[in-house]
Amino acid sequence: MADPRGFLTTPERELPPRRPVPVRIMDWKEVYERQDHDQLHRQAGRCMDCGVPFCHQGCPLGNLIPEWNDLTWRDDGRAASERLHATNNFPELTGRLCPAPCESACVLGISQPAVTIKRIEQSVADQAFDNGWVDAMPPERLTGKTVAVVGSGPAGLAAAQQLTRAGHTVAVYERDDRIGGLLRYGIPDFKLEKSVLEKRLKQMREEGTRFRAGVNVGADISWEDLRARFDAVIVATGTPVPRDLPIPGRQLDGIHFAMEYLVGANRSVAGDDVENRISAEGKHVIVLGGGDTGSDCIGTAHRQGAASVTNLAIGRMPSTDRPGHQPWPMTPTVFEIQTSHEEGGEREFLVSTVEFLADDAGNVRALRIAETEYLDGQRVPKAGTEREIPADLVLLALGFTGPETATEAAQLGLDITSRSTLARDDSYQTKLPGLFVAGDAGRGQSLIVWAIAEGRSAASAVDRYLEGESELPWPVKPTDRAISL
Repeated sequence: MADPRGFLTTPERELPPRRPVPVRIMDWKEVYERQDHDQLHRQAGRCMDCGVPFCHQGCPLGNLIPEWNDLTWRDDGRAASERLHATNNFPELTGRLCPAPCESACVLGISQPAVTIKRIEQSVADQAFDNGWVDAMPPERLTGKTVAVVGSGPAGLAAAQQLTRAGHTVAVYERDDRIGGLLRYGIPDFKLEKSVLEKRLKQMREEGTRFRAGVNVGADISWEDLRARFDAVIVATGTPVPRDLPIPGRQLDGIHFAMEYLVGANRSVAGDDVENRISAEGKHVIVLGGGDTGSDCIGTAHRQGAASVTNLAIGRMPSTDRPGHQPWPMTPTVFEIQTSHEEGGEREFLVSTVEFLADDAGNVRALRIAETEYLDGQRVPKAGTEREIPADLVLLALGFTGPETATEAAQLGLDITSRSTLARDDSYQTKLPGLFVAGDAGRGQSLIVWAIAEGRSAASAVDRYLEGESELPWPVKPTDRAISL
């Protein structure tokens, strides 16, 4: 194990330094700096190598966390990287973007702050790339079977890499002009610089995965034609349909879904000339929704020079401590201050938006809001508490309702579940032989770590479908969920 007394001699939880707020909001570079070697060594040494490591259960990928913590503490970065990559195709991404359910399940977290698993993971992955330890792993032989993966987010990329390494010829189709899906255009560079993504895509190309950007399956090529061309197809299109807020004034100019805003901002940062780009510069910005997407909008607005940023959430402010009904090792709902919140702006809870108010030109000028009260389990505006707040730009970050299913349902006759996802069986396969569904398109809006786990599992199912058996890992079943008691 790592330092046998590390959790006693180093009780403090230390994270890598963040760049100063006045500096980082002037550019789009990542907020966190590289972790100091001594700090990394101390934090890895806090891992207790528990007899029953619940962090394994907390992680959908079953990451071998105590093993690579031990190797990191022993300064064997290359071996730590090998153990990290044994279960996770993209640790450089999860180390930056995953909310770390493994840390909620950390046994040390019962009595002390949990091990900094997420940042250790990122540090190990970055060190591996820096030292040239991330080699391409092309297959030793080709099977002669072909697979199409539709969607290039984390689920699609994980499935594609696994199947390529198994010897199948894999083509990834993406309707955007660049590969990466939400990783490319939904995540701001201050959380994920796109050079990090490009390094992994370079490895995948060297292994033999083929990428087809700018192809909208269902329009540019029909689903039936795609099925006819390939021996198997994986649908990994995510859940891009946003949740709307149908209240009076919704049609006003200046009210946008979060992804409309973030995609344009990311394209601009990438150097594209974005027509009609939505900008927060000099505006009073209201962000509706308190999740990660809302936080991304807040950080983007700060960097664009917003006059003010206000984040409104309809529900109660979460507790700063683990709630009693979410005991260890469950992932608790707690109040979180993300890096974007550190950069300024206001956060308000128990706020219901009642109406969007217009100026003479048809643009949004303000929101009429009220306090939220709970009646019969429903959250409703409390009568007599209405007030107005100014708004020049309103961003709806209220989550997503499901995948875009119109072409799949029309062209293939696929079944849609009650959760608006594509129906599949326990082997990730739809009712059509050879057509599989992985990631959010099948499970609903979820985490990047679940997407990767589903991509790996779907790849195993496809390999078994094509070859009769498979040695690829199967981390999760479609029905698996996070830890529950």
